[in-house]
Amino acid sequence: MATYQQQYAERIQAALEQALASVTSNPRLAAAMRYATLNGGKRLRAELVYAAGRAVGADLQRLDAVAAALECIHCYSLIHDDLPAMDDDKLRRGQPTTHIEFDDATAILAGDALQTLAFSLINDPASGLEDTQCRAISLELASAAGANGMVGGQMLDIEATGQQLSLAELENMHRRKTGALISAAVRCGALCADAPEAEQLAALGVYAAKLGLAFQVIDDILDIEASTEQLGKTSGADQEAGKSTYPALLGLTESKDLAQTLYQEAVASLTMIGDNSRLMELAGFIVNRGH
Repeated sequence: MATYQQQYAERIQAALEQALASVTSNPRLAAAMRYATLNGGKRLRAELVYAAGRAVGADLQRLDAVAAALECIHCYSLIHDDLPAMDDDKLRRGQPTTHIEFDDATAILAGDALQTLAFSLINDPASGLEDTQCRAISLELASAAGANGMVGGQMLDIEATGQQLSLAELENMHRRKTGALISAAVRCGALCADAPEAEQLAALGVYAAKLGLAFQVIDDILDIEASTEQLGKTSGADQEAGKSTYPALLGLTESKDLAQTLYQEAVASLTMIGDNSRLMELAGFIVNRGH
């Protein structure tokens, strides 16, 4: 896994640096955007873009733009999730959250700006993407990030606080809140290829859906078992806030079993993908990670 991460870590960092260098209208806004985006993180969504794209022969230049766009959307969502009106978190990636380091208003605007920057990157001629690819990828990302995806999932999460959801309700919430953007990363990476086969897109869709849910199950487990230092954010926050989680509903052992089942199903979906080694490695990383 280290080899794969090292291979693309410099690429996504350079792509994000270049993208953020275009923000020149206000130094404070630019600083907040850089703070939220360049301060570490797993870069999982960017790595999924590269892994899925390379598996079906996509060009690296195109993947750079889309990977950076996915990271911009992800970082925007973290800024807004951490705000006092949402999860009210003080720590992210081992550092003060953006609204603590700057202020609430600047944090909101930085998140807004990162969201729109993502679509600018995809539709910039420098991305190397064809017009049809720009439209398809933009639509995929907008759907995953919007009311029917990530934002809708966050709304469900807010409404569910202090309540006991059924397993089906919990899965629906997390398929939107967390899984939608992970699925978009995989599908958008594949859409960077000139002619991805429908069967390949379908297989990658199954892989991404299973993996997105597994990611959240592991997140819920780590909120209980990992320390604040390991997570880079406050551990036990979900329990304290009365959030609906898999361990609260199923128990820790059953939640771990579910994560392994989802992992096996994700891996099994890759049999028709020729160059699937990176995707296999990422699946293993997600279910075995400690943060």
